[in-house]
Amino acid sequence: MNFGKVLTAMVTPFDKDGKMDLEQTSILIEYLLENGTDGLVVAGTTGESPTLTTEEKILLFEHVVKRVNKRVPVIAGTGSNNTAASISLTKEAELRGVDGIMLVTPYYNKPSQRGMYEHFAAIAKETTLPVMLYNIPGRSVVNMTPDTIINLSSIDNIVSVKEASGNLDYVAEIIQSTPDDFSVYSGDDGLTIPMLALGADGVVSVASHIIGNEMKEMVSNFLEGRVKEAASIHRDLLPIMNGLFTAPSPSPVKAALQMKGIDTGGVRLPLLSLTDKEMAKLKILLED
Repeated sequence: MNFGKVLTAMVTPFDKDGKMDLEQTSILIEYLLENGTDGLVVAGTTGESPTLTTEEKILLFEHVVKRVNKRVPVIAGTGSNNTAASISLTKEAELRGVDGIMLVTPYYNKPSQRGMYEHFAAIAKETTLPVMLYNIPGRSVVNMTPDTIINLSSIDNIVSVKEASGNLDYVAEIIQSTPDDFSVYSGDDGLTIPMLALGADGVVSVASHIIGNEMKEMVSNFLEGRVKEAASIHRDLLPIMNGLFTAPSPSPVKAALQMKGIDTGGVRLPLLSLTDKEMAKLKILLED
């Protein structure tokens, strides 16, 4: 499964009452597809998955699939720390026509490596969809080791990993020891070029909401051998990449979208919208 090079981990738009706003979701989708996005990851971390109900996730999957209409892959975030619930949501996502699923490492209950293997294997067995694993120890506490990812890559429909551990040694080991058609994506915008240099396939990006065309140009330059040009773009974009994480995500990126005329609303508690001071700093950054 070719998911693309620059995938956007899409925010979930809310209206003024905090309800999911499908009209604004359509506007956001069209904006992203016109600005460098090769694929959409829906109801992931940036999509505020912890505060979306199961019913909202299913409705969101259905709406995004219909709106995208096969123009780019749609990857549904169906992972959780409950294997049975993840299987159930994965089946619902498959019925809605998504192109793949993303499964995060089980958070809070802190399974062993063998437990994680069995968790992902059990979900993969219950779907025909391609599976992207998602390793993000900074949020989930548990870290999926390269050996576990490598072992999981032998399961036919586990085809990819979004690696957000920040450990480039891990990345190199995974790429070295998985099949050639197993794709590795950076889960950190700022590590896109270093990971591409090791053989990764692309990035699942938050910054692409704001600098999508520039991210795509950076990746294309690197893959086409224009390394100095890619590195120059990377250095230029780094302040924005970092600036979008100066407060808990996705509050900064939703504020930045608002500044660009794309109204995705606020965030749900326990997250908070940016303060006036934080908004002012972000505005200066974007203007610069």
